[in-house]
Amino acid sequence: MTSCNTSSENKPVLVITGPTASGKSALAHTAAKNLKAEIISADSRQIFRGMDIGTAKPSAIMLEEIPYHFINEKEIDEEYNAGDFASDATRRIRSILEKGNNAIVVGGSTLYIEGLLCGFADLPAKNPQIRRELEKELKTSGKNALYQRLQSIDPEQAATLDPSKTQRLVRSLEIITITGKTVTELQTAAKNRFHSITFVPLALSLPRKELYERINKRTDEMMASGLLAEAEKLHNLYRKDKTGHTFNALETVGYKELFQYFEGKHSLETAVELIKQHTRNYAKRQLTFFRNRLDVKWIAAPRDKESLHQLAHELVHHFFCH
Repeated sequence: MTSCNTSSENKPVLVITGPTASGKSALAHTAAKNLKAEIISADSRQIFRGMDIGTAKPSAIMLEEIPYHFINEKEIDEEYNAGDFASDATRRIRSILEKGNNAIVVGGSTLYIEGLLCGFADLPAKNPQIRRELEKELKTSGKNALYQRLQSIDPEQAATLDPSKTQRLVRSLEIITITGKTVTELQTAAKNRFHSITFVPLALSLPRKELYERINKRTDEMMASGLLAEAEKLHNLYRKDKTGHTFNALETVGYKELFQYFEGKHSLETAVELIKQHTRNYAKRQLTFFRNRLDVKWIAAPRDKESLHQLAHELVHHFFCH
């Protein structure tokens, strides 16, 4: 363990983010082992029990080596959102620092990271009449028409959304109708009023081709490690009643494609290819979000164990040892 100044005054909190499969979890864990550090997981799915392989959750050995927060803390049918995380994580980070320990935040859930770093804009309450009109338009004109409208008004927000999902799309247009301002404008205004913790946000970068190769390889490794059985267990527990109700936690790449396979909608081979494609799409949206919405320092992602340990060592000594 590296011996460094442990004064909690102005102690930095590293935030290691980046696209999925960029190696941020391994980097955070390695850096944490070099410090008296605890890890705050900013992953909106790793907090749920039972979603292990498909979320690339830290291994049992890793969880024994380092204190992790927001791993396996909720059941799949429990509600938990970015606002909850921002409040809870801020409290825990302050507690960690007050103990004299270091905190490292790691994850790629864009709203979790943004909420923690910047707070959230004071968004208006839902308006039932406006929402009904938007949902009616969604049924008659289709989600593509609504998405194109948002693209023309608030392209930054549109670029961060999954066009196949409609919840945030409808909400974004609802906010514009109510306030006359875009979500991007409201969020930018909120960034100027947040908080006393000294965050140091770093994002891992690597060539797009290499990132996509990592995603494809990791998907194959997940399947070899038992993702199919894990997804089948979750499908039996939460989807078999065919009521049509879907828990938000399970609307996750890696699971929803396999659920469709179990329901006879496509072959297993197609499901795996869809996981790869949808994960690549997700990584692209993450990169767009980090570049447009967050002020991060981009650093080259480590390519092997040697460069991983070297980068972890450099981060520890640069930010914690003076």
